[in-house]
Amino acid sequence: MKNENGTFRALMARKTEAGQVVALETISEADLPEADVTVDIEYSSFNYKDGLALKGRNRILRTLPMVPGIDFAGTVRSSTNPHFKPGDKVVLTGWGVGETWWGGFAERARVKGEWLVKLPAGLTPRHAMILGTAGLTAMLCVDALERHGIKPGAEIIVTGAAGGVGSIAVRLLSRLGYRVSALTGRQSEEAFLKTLGAQEIVARDLYAAPGKPLLGERWDGAVDTVGGQILANVLAATRYDGAVAACGLAAAADLPATVFPFILRNVALLGVDSVYCPHERRLRAWMRLADILEERDFAVLAQEVGLEDLPRLADDILAGRVRGRTLVRI
Repeated sequence: MKNENGTFRALMARKTEAGQVVALETISEADLPEADVTVDIEYSSFNYKDGLALKGRNRILRTLPMVPGIDFAGTVRSSTNPHFKPGDKVVLTGWGVGETWWGGFAERARVKGEWLVKLPAGLTPRHAMILGTAGLTAMLCVDALERHGIKPGAEIIVTGAAGGVGSIAVRLLSRLGYRVSALTGRQSEEAFLKTLGAQEIVARDLYAAPGKPLLGERWDGAVDTVGGQILANVLAATRYDGAVAACGLAAAADLPATVFPFILRNVALLGVDSVYCPHERRLRAWMRLADILEERDFAVLAQEVGLEDLPRLADDILAGRVRGRTLVRI
């Protein structure tokens, strides 16, 4: 609970002689970095990158001490930024928050106003963090496919479909009228993925091994969250004039592919970044999320946990044992 004396709880990562240690602490506003907007955080979310941060892997946390948490939503507490006033409902994703700037796993944050987006009508802070960075990324992937000319009715495969970005991408594409196939290594999640709108479940093993430079034309488009050999095989199986929106590297960062899909089938590989995405594109994406999704979509997508639960969940999310989205109640 936030106290009247200005102290509040935060999950803090610190450096010790034994290495990185993460623990709940009580800190004050005086500890926060200097910026023009202070936000009372209501919800955050737990992402793959947050799991890496809490385990001290991949140099996600560039400096210590640090409050992790790459996204949050809540209410403006105070502001010297002319675009925000106390009481505004806002969401933040990306911009290095939770990596180089104190982030969302706390009851309060102070950030630059240019990083914030006012919540569109119809989205609450809870809705926003059921979606979070993953939802924004999924929407940007769908936007990228649409800009390329991929239209509803097309056959789309989503890789890593049971994860955060993948599950929301399946739901969005299904809502928009695409024929969605879900690639996953967790066949136990078949019922969940079909509830989201997947019409076919594709076993990850079919795409995990090295394949031919060109495979049979199967997909009009794809949302890839995993990279590596799976992305290479998806590209090889994409139809003429198709496109693949790539946004993740959960499997690998390399791309063991040839140029054949690009020069023989005119396939496009569309890179999607949500960390430094311009403000106007972010706002459009959040407005589309508010327009496309319904209350029942939010109910099926997420589980809810508290700040104190996050350290033990880090291993689960990195091992691919977390389904859909993890909403963090602040």
